[in-house]
Amino acid sequence: MTTEEMKARKIELGLTTEEIAGISHLPLGTLQKIFSGVTKSPRRKTIEAIEQALLIAETEKKHLQHHKITYLDQVPPDVPVLGEPEINYGSLAENGRKYTIDDYNALPDYRRVELIDGRFYEMSSPSKKHQLILGELHLLFHECINRHNMPCRIFFAPCDVQLDKDIYTIVQPDLFIYCHESDIHKIIYEGAPDLVVEILSPSSRSRDMILKLYKYQNAGVREYWVVDPRFRTVTVHNFEEEEYHPRTYDFFSDIPVALSKGKCSIDFSVIGNQFDSWPD
Repeated sequence: MTTEEMKARKIELGLTTEEIAGISHLPLGTLQKIFSGVTKSPRRKTIEAIEQALLIAETEKKHLQHHKITYLDQVPPDVPVLGEPEINYGSLAENGRKYTIDDYNALPDYRRVELIDGRFYEMSSPSKKHQLILGELHLLFHECINRHNMPCRIFFAPCDVQLDKDIYTIVQPDLFIYCHESDIHKIIYEGAPDLVVEILSPSSRSRDMILKLYKYQNAGVREYWVVDPRFRTVTVHNFEEEEYHPRTYDFFSDIPVALSKGKCSIDFSVIGNQFDSWPD
């Protein structure tokens, strides 16, 4: 795909450069130079990353016809999402009605799903590496919160979060933090967490990178971290920035926690230094 073809596809899909940066994990400045014509001959790996991002966005555009996110307007009928389960993926009830919390609670315990805007999304079991990352992150964030006496509580999956406080959405973030008053004695946590971390897996990549990105942003989550074990990157979305754009770090970075207002950061090298020795 040539630069002009990529620009045309970007316009056709209604994507911003910032959105492509978030999906592809490429630096925003690099993409701005490419799409403005400053960079005449991008590297092959860069082109491949942009092509993959456009493919993911195109697939999601076809699939998420009922979701009000930035670039989804005139969308065709549902199709399966690449790399994710096709059975019951994004399913509505047989009569076309939206599923509700009552339907979610009626499911047998062995069914792992999330309910987003009245649709069920299948969840696969996490890998060992996924769980090891989650365990380390819980410890690192817990240390950050305690060291600086932050009025926050940290939780990790499986915990149900009624994100929009309506009857149509229940998600299970890998890790989430509340720094505002919430009733922790309820079975379901109500409202948007202040910070959410999702660790990508083959079955959840596009859902976490696109659907849940905009779902969290629209619900009022202040900060969203996307950990990508495949490419060893962490993309941080600070939705409170005046000029919001995602920032991508590697697994050896010291990553600032925006909601701490400069008090602390997460030393991801604690994970990076062990990552290769961990089982998949």
